[in-house]
Amino acid sequence: MGFQDRDYVRRSGPSFLGSFLDRGKICKWLIGINVGVFLLQVAARGNGADMGFVTNWLDLNVYEVVFHGQVWRLVTHFFLHDVRSPMHILFNMLFLWWFGSDVEDLYGPREFLTIYLVGGLVSGLTYVITSLPVVFALVNDPTMSDPGAYAPAALGASGAVTAVLLIFACHYPTRLIYVFFFLPVPIWLFVLFEVFRDAFAFLGGTQGSVAVAGHLGGAAFGFAYYKLHWRLSGYWPDFTSWRWRRSQPRLRVYREDDRPMPVSVAAAAQPPSSALEDEHLEAKMDAILEKISREGKENLSDTEKAILLKASEILRKRRN
Repeated sequence: MGFQDRDYVRRSGPSFLGSFLDRGKICKWLIGINVGVFLLQVAARGNGADMGFVTNWLDLNVYEVVFHGQVWRLVTHFFLHDVRSPMHILFNMLFLWWFGSDVEDLYGPREFLTIYLVGGLVSGLTYVITSLPVVFALVNDPTMSDPGAYAPAALGASGAVTAVLLIFACHYPTRLIYVFFFLPVPIWLFVLFEVFRDAFAFLGGTQGSVAVAGHLGGAAFGFAYYKLHWRLSGYWPDFTSWRWRRSQPRLRVYREDDRPMPVSVAAAAQPPSSALEDEHLEAKMDAILEKISREGKENLSDTEKAILLKASEILRKRRN
């Protein structure tokens, strides 16, 4: 039997178009939610500087979070964007799709969603903590009748996207991106430049209207997540298993009279699809391990590293 005749190399998966449509499902949902909320912001926008009740109720106003306990703003703010600048949401969503779809392929939809949400939350907490001196100065100012109107406020998915971008750069440091669509730059250099620029602006007090503290918080979370090998989705309740249990048929009362007569059927035993997938993965792992012993782990390609990560995730789930 030739290699092409083996079960695990036969073409039984989805078509190329089907693979594209199935890829990055969480990314697509997140982009759709961000765009939908942005349209609500535009529809609710008032005249002049009035951003509308949607933005005012959901942005990360530090005074409202600290003194009025409106903690939902720590999550809702990274689904909002500046209605005065469509480029804000455009670039955030482009970066989320370009890099987030690969990170979702590596970690799976459930873990990727956790990365995005926790990255955005850490980004918001970083912004709140670094803005506290300004807020307390406003509160202690006797001439200030409404500190909330002048308190620092942030919005945008940049912090969560930065966390995803940094994880992507750690996995694929030599991947080229094209700055301004023509200048090839390795992703590690681009990320390093962005982090240093935000750090310089934050330490120098020249951040202007950009919430660079949130960017730095998201970057710090992404780097720690990669280096410490965190897996956070295990802390979430598994709703999919609950739905699976609900879909199972209910137990029936068994009676001796209902026992069916035995019927002899000759059938060839077929291995389950999961066994074929395991055989396929094991075949790839054997080749990769042989390459590691021969050339070292540093010579693995991006695809081979992704296979190693996927295999380790499968083994971890089986042990649990």
